[in-house]
Amino acid sequence: MRQFNIDKQRAFSGFATVAALIAIWYLSSKLGWMDKQTFPTPEQFAAAAKQVTLGEGYGDGRLPAHAWQSIKLILMGFLAATAIGIPLGLWMGWSRKAEALVNPIFLLVRPIPALAWIPLAIVWLGLGDAAKVMILWFAAFVPAVINSFSGVRTIERPLIEASRMLGVRGWSLVTDVIIPGALPSIFTGLRLSLQGCVTALVAAELLGAQLGMGKVLYQAGLDIYPAMILIGMCTVAVVGFTLTALLDLIERLSMPWRTVR
Repeated sequence: MRQFNIDKQRAFSGFATVAALIAIWYLSSKLGWMDKQTFPTPEQFAAAAKQVTLGEGYGDGRLPAHAWQSIKLILMGFLAATAIGIPLGLWMGWSRKAEALVNPIFLLVRPIPALAWIPLAIVWLGLGDAAKVMILWFAAFVPAVINSFSGVRTIERPLIEASRMLGVRGWSLVTDVIIPGALPSIFTGLRLSLQGCVTALVAAELLGAQLGMGKVLYQAGLDIYPAMILIGMCTVAVVGFTLTALLDLIERLSMPWRTVR
């Protein structure tokens, strides 16, 4: 019940904030406080939304097709990065030998921004989806490794020793003690990885994309179409918010023992 009340309060607060921003936007456009050539009015925004959603589309496709393409790329990059990054981080956090072996290489890769891999992605994989997924992979990989590593290192040593004294060893120790103890930090890394994918999405989709929100934003910029730029930005925001909300739900289901604050 308490969790439901908190969620209800958050939803109401978010709705009130969005409604207030829309009201300010509408009044500003009606009172002439905004330049219609640089910032779209609500009427221009609605017309652009109708065009890209129900009309002839924009950037070689309609909005649902663009959004779905972007979601697919985000999920592929995110899942591929975390499927490798989380086990690697857990292994490095648990084994000093693994840390000594892998950490020097990881420290070399870690400072390189995801967008710096764009030239190599093009050379290695061309202009298809594989190159875009590679860029998103690098955006998500580093946070997944770092937070999984930190999660293991923050587990109190007496807890591990007590588990061993009770006969919990080997793989059971990993699944029953190490992973549950590291889960809060792992989910922090998952959030950062997902945010990294969403942030790098637009730049990744500039690589000869046929569909995607990056294609919409790039084309709208070339056409000097502020209303369509705003449509693209809002869609990216909604996609990111929705995926983050799903990740929050998975976190709650995975850690029902955590106390809601």
